[in-house]
Amino acid sequence: MSIPAHVVVLGCGRSGTSIFGELFRHIPGYSYISEPPFGDLAGYDYSAPIAIKIPRPAAGQPVSPGLPFRVDALLAAVPEPRRIFWLVRHPLDAICSLRVGIAKNWGHHPRPPDWRSWLAEPLLRQCAHHWLRINTAGFASINQLATVVRFEDMIRDPLETARRAADSVGIDPGAGDEQLRDWTKRVQNENNEDFDEAEPSRSYSRPDHETCIDRWRENLTAAEAAELIPLVGETAARFGYALGEASGP
Repeated sequence: MSIPAHVVVLGCGRSGTSIFGELFRHIPGYSYISEPPFGDLAGYDYSAPIAIKIPRPAAGQPVSPGLPFRVDALLAAVPEPRRIFWLVRHPLDAICSLRVGIAKNWGHHPRPPDWRSWLAEPLLRQCAHHWLRINTAGFASINQLATVVRFEDMIRDPLETARRAADSVGIDPGAGDEQLRDWTKRVQNENNEDFDEAEPSRSYSRPDHETCIDRWRENLTAAEAAELIPLVGETAARFGYALGEASGP
């Protein structure tokens, strides 16, 4: 009898990968592993469904452009049935959220190959470069295998996002609807009493915004946004974000 699909959650940091990955703690039968060393994947017991968020690269390990591993190595390590989800977020919001990690010796991975040459650039430009590298080269490396989940869609309708994810991996959403609703309570656009940020994300948070969606309007000046848009606008448009006037999706 076929088991539900194993899951790999990918995307740029601060784009919802952690909270989306933790959804699978609420889907019956799944175990969830956040950012394991890539070398550990081959040793897991895949007789039951596993969800894995962004495996960490090993030093000196060959990688596909923009990813922390080689795609063929991932496919060899994680057997079928398998679903790969790619999380993407409005670039200006992601850039604001990336600042904490990028400021710490480019702490988000995978680092672009030229990251050291960007250290003299302003922090916002470094963050834009990181978002761009992951969502161009990284996404191109795996886009034929990946299902895109937009951060904003998840925030605006978390229950629908959860049900679609459950259905896509072979789980009847109705069978675990109560558990899915437990997850949806955590997914909030504002820091209210129900908000419960994903565990790996807490150290990267800054109390400088009221909302997750369009936080750039609170964090960036008009001049800063205007400088960033030419860097990320073309790639943003491929994911449905119109940045001509820094509008939302």
